[in-house]
Amino acid sequence: MCFFGTCLIDTGIASEKEWGINLLDEAVKESGTNEDGSTWYRESGEDLGENGYRCRWARMGGQTHDGSTEWKETWWEKSDWTGYKELGAEKSGKNAEGDSWWEKWKEVLHQDEWSNLARLEKSAEKQAKSGTENAGWYEKWWEKYDAKGWTEKGAHKYGRLNEQSWWERWGEHYDGRGSVLKWTDKWAETDLGTRWGDKWEEKFFAGIGSRQGETWHASPGGDRWSRTWGEEHFGNGKVHKYGKSTTGESWDLIVDEETYYDTRIILSALDLIFLCVSPYTRADPHYGWADVVGDSSQLLSIQPVERPPGGFPTIDFSSSPPRTEEPPGMPPSSLE
Repeated sequence: MCFFGTCLIDTGIASEKEWGINLLDEAVKESGTNEDGSTWYRESGEDLGENGYRCRWARMGGQTHDGSTEWKETWWEKSDWTGYKELGAEKSGKNAEGDSWWEKWKEVLHQDEWSNLARLEKSAEKQAKSGTENAGWYEKWWEKYDAKGWTEKGAHKYGRLNEQSWWERWGEHYDGRGSVLKWTDKWAETDLGTRWGDKWEEKFFAGIGSRQGETWHASPGGDRWSRTWGEEHFGNGKVHKYGKSTTGESWDLIVDEETYYDTRIILSALDLIFLCVSPYTRADPHYGWADVVGDSSQLLSIQPVERPPGGFPTIDFSSSPPRTEEPPGMPPSSLE
């Protein structure tokens, strides 16, 4: 089990194919004991409710003869007559060393409450805890998409290894009309009271915008060092750069520096080289509405129970207005 290692290009949300959810059409309830004394079970069923609600589910799991190692997994798909569809899975387990882990994944398609148009959301939560040392981590990821180009992505992370803890938040917001907001905030601390961190934010529209950030460090005795910086991009080839630090550094100047603002989805090889040497930002996400719809075929294929005529809207995959929502709160720090 890998506790501390995150790839920066990983979205943190697995695909439908990676989860491999396969629900049976018939109800099943089975269990057994293997030759080594370990036990297993498998069951599936269907729950029905008001307004055409249906939940098809499957549960499976097992454990060793002494119960020191066990695992559980649940799959489900939900739907109702409003057009709501949900595909999800949850896994958990522990081993003989006391290590434990838990993971939950979900995709949702529903009607936008203002326009009755389609919206697709993906989320994942992951947590692990060591049984032999004071170590563990928690992550929460989310992605939300709108057919008009509105997109929100973000993550909250927390980790601990013995006397050191760290946190990270980041987010991206595209309003579908050319405005982009990106931000990140990372900080860490030790049990002795040393703390340090780094954060930045950028806002752009049509090549005009700003970037600003801060790097800081605080000692157990209360001494604090910080360096703040900022950039104003005017869209005319001029950039105002400024900053200062608590040790007396300061700068304030105007430089000639183009701000490249791309609205294309597909980048050529020359574009990719260009990205490495240029102050470059995008007006749309690299992975947007068309991509998430194409990768959510299992969610979209969920069939609700037959409904009476009229009274319930049909999901529309055209467009819906931009939305502004705050990201969810910080995850619970239950790893101590």
